[in-house]
Amino acid sequence: MSNKRVLEIDDLSVSFTNDGLDNEVVHQISFDLFSNEILGIVGESGSGKSVSSLAIMDLLPKSISKINSGTIIFNGQDIRSLTPEGLQKIRGNEIAMIFQEPMSSLNPSMLCGQQVLEILSRHTALTKEQAKDEVLSLFEKVKLPDPEDTFTKYPHQLSGGQKQRVMIAMAIACKPKILIADEPTTALDVTVQKEIITLLKSLQETNEMSIIFISHDLALVSEIADRVLVMYQGKIVEQGDVQSIFKSPEHIYTKALIGSKPSLDRRLKKLPTIENFMSNTTDTSVISKTDRLQNHDRMYSGAPLLEVINLEKTYFSQLGFMSNKKPFKAVDDVSFKLYEGETLGLVGESGCGKSTLGNAILQLDKATSGTLIYKGKDITNLTSRDIKTLRKEIQIIFQDPYSSLNPRLTIGHSIMEPMKVHNLYDSFSERKNQAMLLLDRVGLSPEHFNRYPHEFSGGQRQRIGIARTIAVQPKLIVCDESVSALDISVQAQVLNLLNELKASLGFTYIFISHDLSVVKYMSDQLLVMNKGKIEEIGDADAIYDNPNKEYTKKLIDAIPKGL
Repeated sequence: MSNKRVLEIDDLSVSFTNDGLDNEVVHQISFDLFSNEILGIVGESGSGKSVSSLAIMDLLPKSISKINSGTIIFNGQDIRSLTPEGLQKIRGNEIAMIFQEPMSSLNPSMLCGQQVLEILSRHTALTKEQAKDEVLSLFEKVKLPDPEDTFTKYPHQLSGGQKQRVMIAMAIACKPKILIADEPTTALDVTVQKEIITLLKSLQETNEMSIIFISHDLALVSEIADRVLVMYQGKIVEQGDVQSIFKSPEHIYTKALIGSKPSLDRRLKKLPTIENFMSNTTDTSVISKTDRLQNHDRMYSGAPLLEVINLEKTYFSQLGFMSNKKPFKAVDDVSFKLYEGETLGLVGESGCGKSTLGNAILQLDKATSGTLIYKGKDITNLTSRDIKTLRKEIQIIFQDPYSSLNPRLTIGHSIMEPMKVHNLYDSFSERKNQAMLLLDRVGLSPEHFNRYPHEFSGGQRQRIGIARTIAVQPKLIVCDESVSALDISVQAQVLNLLNELKASLGFTYIFISHDLSVVKYMSDQLLVMNKGKIEEIGDADAIYDNPNKEYTKKLIDAIPKGL
């Protein structure tokens, strides 16, 4: 890192217009970016970090937003004073951006190679052959497994990590001076996340570019950044080098961001939230090893609630029009027992089979072979009517609550709908009363009953999804990445809620997640999957402390630990 400034933001304010009223979301922020530096910007959704980065690129929607004040100086020029033609020369060429969601940023109808070629043809004078060679070289740099093969694939044919690598290749194609990475690893496996972080650091050193790395995860930022800005409610509340921010945070919000993430060293009875820190009401009591052991002795003394025996799920893919179908075992000879009141953590990289296993247990995607025993009864080959009855007993909380809620139904009616399907309660008024109670139980207000899903934040929608799930009084709930897209403090609220409901209503959870620190906090037992098979199974704490398999060690080593 040098003392030369490549970007100077001074007194920047941004507002959005809603119903004719201006709402300022970024308030007079100022910061510099130095040559060959990685600057981390952290904060939760709505803190203004992404809006600020879009303002730098002049990518804010003109119809609903405006910059109220401030200058954005790049190479001695104020970006705000440039013509559209001048901006086009800078965007993608000198300042490039990696967006959070590669699937919505890549063109689904274009080959991956063509999308990178397009950038090079716009900003360079390379011939077609030279440009293609450069794309293959870029794909090699970002460590895509087979550059030639990737060139001819569409985005949907790649994994999440591979799509993100294509986005990085596009962003660095013209060797920009500044790379803005907006949540580039959110929703990726910890191992892929670590690979992307390592990749960005090596590219930054090789190309001597400056990076603005945006995230809500302070531990992750500490692994890549030189300096950190902390944003809260549209303001920069703290900034400094990584060591001082992480080891000696001054602002209460920074302390809250660090403290809200589950610790790998101790298990708190209740995770602290931002509100707890702000109001000085954090509860530091822990679950002792003795308490945990006594609970397990009690839990495992009974008969299992669910027994999975030699379960397999095979899919068939056809490589060509005339070729034979090729079998692929997504779940391969999986056996385990789940006890009433237990939380079984299910972890592994994308494609390991954990969601497929969850869907097979839910009977959403029937197993190819094997046996499922629930409450002592074989549920492997049920009739449609019996499966409907089973749906009341075994439920799911989805990763994205917005897509699992009907946008045309008020949340009250969404919660009442499963009650009606399963003939619970005798009348509309009884179901409505129950829905009101459930809203209150998950930390929402009964007055929210008549509102629609789009009127709520991500954390509130997840609470609605939980209320809908527990409306039918299930025994077993599959939580499939149900907190992975949430901010750290909202995640803490939802995890606390799940534990409270488990204690008061006696739920049993299968908790699927790629965030291993969250899984450790929630789980009694841990099941590690790799390529469809069980790699390791046992007490969650024991596996984290002493993993037996190299694959498990790799997963645990990839968890961002902070400094």
